[in-house]
Amino acid sequence: QMQLVESGGGLVQAGGSLRLSCAASGRSFSSSTMAWFRQAPGKEREFVVYIRSDSSTRYADAVKGRFTISRGNVKNTVYLQMNMLKPEDTAIYYCEASAYYSSNYAHPGEYNYWGQGTQVTVSS
Repeated sequence: QMQLVESGGGLVQAGGSLRLSCAASGRSFSSSTMAWFRQAPGKEREFVVYIRSDSSTRYADAVKGRFTISRGNVKNTVYLQMNMLKPEDTAIYYCEASAYYSSNYAHPGEYNYWGQGTQVTVSS
């Protein structure tokens, strides 16, 4: 089992920044692929970014160049630095973990564990 707790969401003006954190406890964090997904009202859950155990990453086109994911294996935490935020980034952001190999970590169905989510609201 792995427990994930997100924090760091809030209200920010367009062009501003936020840093989300996801603290993991339980089974091995360092060998898991960690990801952020988001879900806006009335929309399906959307891939944002993942980071594998070797720290390789993949970003959705919508956030490339603005968001940065990182992981701290000592603190069992994954971070999402979000810069140049836009109103369309408004959503609940979920931290997710996969303990198994996948050929498509951008798919939400590939993850075994997820947190309760943290709200990010970007005003125009």
